[in-house]
Amino acid sequence: MPNADADRGPAAPRPPAPPPAGTLTRLRRWFWRPPRAHGEVIEDRTVSYLELFYDLVYVVVISQAAHPLATHASPRAVLDFAIVFGLIWIAWANGSLYLELHGREDGRTRAFTFLQMAVLAQLATFTADAAGASGPAFARVYAIFLAVMTWLWYTVRRQDGPEYMAATGAYLVGMLLSIGAMAASAGLPAGPRLAIWALVDVGWILGMQAMGRRRDEQFAAGVRATDSLVERFGLLTIIVLGEGVVGVVNGLNAAPHDATSILTGLTALGVGFGLWWIYFDVVGRRLPRQAGGPLTSWMTSHLPVTMAIAATGAGLAGLIAQAHVPRTPGPLAGLLAGAVALALVGLTWTARTLADFELLGAVFRPTTRAMLAGAGAALFIGWLRPAPWLLALGLTGVLAAIWLLAVLRYVQVDAWARDPRARDGAGEPP
Repeated sequence: MPNADADRGPAAPRPPAPPPAGTLTRLRRWFWRPPRAHGEVIEDRTVSYLELFYDLVYVVVISQAAHPLATHASPRAVLDFAIVFGLIWIAWANGSLYLELHGREDGRTRAFTFLQMAVLAQLATFTADAAGASGPAFARVYAIFLAVMTWLWYTVRRQDGPEYMAATGAYLVGMLLSIGAMAASAGLPAGPRLAIWALVDVGWILGMQAMGRRRDEQFAAGVRATDSLVERFGLLTIIVLGEGVVGVVNGLNAAPHDATSILTGLTALGVGFGLWWIYFDVVGRRLPRQAGGPLTSWMTSHLPVTMAIAATGAGLAGLIAQAHVPRTPGPLAGLLAGAVALALVGLTWTARTLADFELLGAVFRPTTRAMLAGAGAALFIGWLRPAPWLLALGLTGVLAAIWLLAVLRYVQVDAWARDPRARDGAGEPP
């Protein structure tokens, strides 16, 4: 049999392999790789240790923002906290989404992340009194943070395809307007300055919603809900829940170590525990729908949820300080009851964006109705102004009842799914 290889003649010589890159060249490439472009979604991505470290800086920033509420729970203090927390959440969302969508395991991503952390550490020093004397410094440092993020988003836009240009261009315009607004506010009195900050908060929320609703297909292709994205938002929820534990411990440290203070502290912990159970058993670890509108709604719904949980933690510290009074002071009772109610309303919003909302409608429909009813019950308990330990116990009871309803519905749906006889003639779970 003829040799086919021999018929072809001698093989052409292979070109010489390029010489290996030097150490400095490889290091330079590692530090200056471009970010991932829109659409380069890593479906099985996991949250990195760098992101966990990044989130820890926000523990400090949020605790400083909530500190005034722990000592003075007035309506003005609540409004100031809401405005400042909104700015903090916008900063966290920008930094976290950039890492989720465009970050790499390389030196460039690390360097810019640590730069953000350094700026945020400086921001934390001005956060506690951001609504007062430290406001100008807070505004200037915040503008610097936004400038860093603007550069990072611009480097992404430079390699985007034409289908993303309109959306990324609008996003960069929003960033530049925010930088200008924050920088200009530094030279204004406290009242106008806070008004501008509130406009920045509202502008970002409305802008995110508009971007998601107008460009569903492009948005879903470039920004997808992955398990790592869900985990990041869950980690922020853990951070603000941790502020509640810190608030209880700080309150107990400052209060007399008697039975009344300890009882109030233990019941206060129940409020934080109840919020954890509801979040992670009802909406946590579940993917939102991938379309732009539901996905951006899922993201923005975490702003009122996390803000309310952080405010609850601050209120719990004040509750322990008032442990011995016969009735909880009105502003403090309103803060705690209002924060729990807002968290429940926000969780209802979150639940309605989930992919499981229709699939498990027999669980989510009654649970969301119960959360709205629970918000009303929380406000009623706050209006009654019972003793501090009883206020905490009542709010814990409301949260426990909602969680129990959700679990019972889960059990019923599971039993329905496993028993064919239970499904005979039924179109959906009970």
